[in-house]
Amino acid sequence: MNILILGDIVGPSGREALTKKLPNLIKKKKLDFVIVNGENAADTGVGITKKNTEEFFKAGADVITSGNHIWDEKETMEFITSEKRLLRPENLFKGSPGAGTGIFNLKNNKKVAVINLMGNIFMKKCDDVFESAKKFIQTVRLKKEADFIVVDMHGEITSEKMAIGHFFNGKATMVVGTHTHVPTLDYIIMDKGTAYQTDTGMCGDYDSVIGMNKDNSLKKFLKDPSSSKHHPALGEATISGLMVKADYETGLAKKVEPVIIGGILDGII
Repeated sequence: MNILILGDIVGPSGREALTKKLPNLIKKKKLDFVIVNGENAADTGVGITKKNTEEFFKAGADVITSGNHIWDEKETMEFITSEKRLLRPENLFKGSPGAGTGIFNLKNNKKVAVINLMGNIFMKKCDDVFESAKKFIQTVRLKKEADFIVVDMHGEITSEKMAIGHFFNGKATMVVGTHTHVPTLDYIIMDKGTAYQTDTGMCGDYDSVIGMNKDNSLKKFLKDPSSSKHHPALGEATISGLMVKADYETGLAKKVEPVIIGGILDGII
C-alpha cells in the first residue's frame, strides 16, 4: 500500500507544480492514496477555494488537509460542509464547520483514516491537541475501524510534533508534520512501526521566504514603509512530501521515502 502526503501547496506556482506533476507521480510510484495540505493554495498564499480543491482532486488527490489558514477564504466555511474530502483541524473549537477526520474507502475495499490536527504552541487558539488525539484513537483503531491511519500534525513547534509522533507510534501508519514549509531530514520508521517526519515542507517556490516573495518579506523585516501585504513567490515550485509503503497485514510502515521534485531543491536527495 503506497501512501503519499504532500506539504502545504503555496499559491499559483505550487498549484501549477502539483497539477502538472502529481498525475505522473501517481503512475510512477504506483500510489494508492494521496493527501495534500491545501491551506495556502489560494492566489494570496493563504486559504483555499472551491476551485482549488476541484483542481487537486482532478490531479489525483484523495484528501485535502489544512491548518490555521483554513478560513482565510470565506467561501470555505460554506462548501466544506458538503465536501467531506476537505478536512480542517480536528481540534478547532466546537461548532466549527466541516470535519477534522474522515475514513475513506479505496477500490480494493481497504479503509484509510485521516486526522488533521493543529498544534497549540504559537498557533491560533484551539482545543488541546493531545486530548483530540486521545479521543480519536479511542474510536478509530488501526486494523479495526481503519486499515491505515494517517496523521497530519499542522504545527510550529518541533517538540510538539515529535510528541504527537510518539503518541501515535504503533497506532498509526504515519505521522507527518506540516506548516513550517521547510522539509526535514528526520523521516524514519519508529520502533513500533509508525513512519514519522517533523515537516514535509511545501509545494511552492523555495527561492522565497517560506513561499512568500523574498524581496517584500525582507522589506517587512527591515520595517521598510514601501513593503506591501505578503504575496506568494511565483518562480518554479518544488513538490515536497513523504511516501510510505505500508503493510496490508499490520497497517504499519515498511518503507519511507521523501519526495522532492522540481524547483531549486530538485536533486538534493
